[in-house]
Amino acid sequence: MIDKILKSISFVFHPLIMPVLGVIFYFSKSPRFIPQEIIQAKLLSLGILTIILPVLLYFLLKTLGKVKSIYMPTSEERILPLALNCIVVIVILQRILTANQIVELYYFFLGILISTMTCLMLAVFKIKASIHMIGISGVFMFFIALSIHFSININGTLAIMSIITGAVATSRLHANAHTNVELILGFLVGMFPQLILVTYWL
Repeated sequence: MIDKILKSISFVFHPLIMPVLGVIFYFSKSPRFIPQEIIQAKLLSLGILTIILPVLLYFLLKTLGKVKSIYMPTSEERILPLALNCIVVIVILQRILTANQIVELYYFFLGILISTMTCLMLAVFKIKASIHMIGISGVFMFFIALSIHFSININGTLAIMSIITGAVATSRLHANAHTNVELILGFLVGMFPQLILVTYWL
């Protein structure tokens, strides 16, 4: 039973859904008036680019023999998918979330780009960082920044995010997917870019 729960946590809080989760949270908490049509268009575009497209690219890479498993257990398997993801995020920054539209989301995705590029560079040097932890810690830091930026009390949400972060780390350890060092490294790679970029929009 515990085994199934821990496995499901890795799927439910998969790194692919973290960017969209951050955007949904932003739109739900932002005091600014944003037309519903724009919100729906942004979410649809981001859903296609950050979830559907990476899944399709994974199956293409698997067909071509570039990756063997969705978990990408070796650093070599991570290089091409991470490079492609960097390109996707760059497209998002140039076409969907530009700096002159929604500044908070622009820097959120800029932080995602920096984290992804860092993870890519680590993979080139055969160093693994937990992508699950990169995703959850980046969103966690973004939530904290938004609570300060908009002066809103989301202590309950932050408490839940703390539990989820611990649960994700536990699930990855249980699956023998990462070591403690790789989990900590992933947490820092996801958190620090968001923390540093906060100074540009907070």
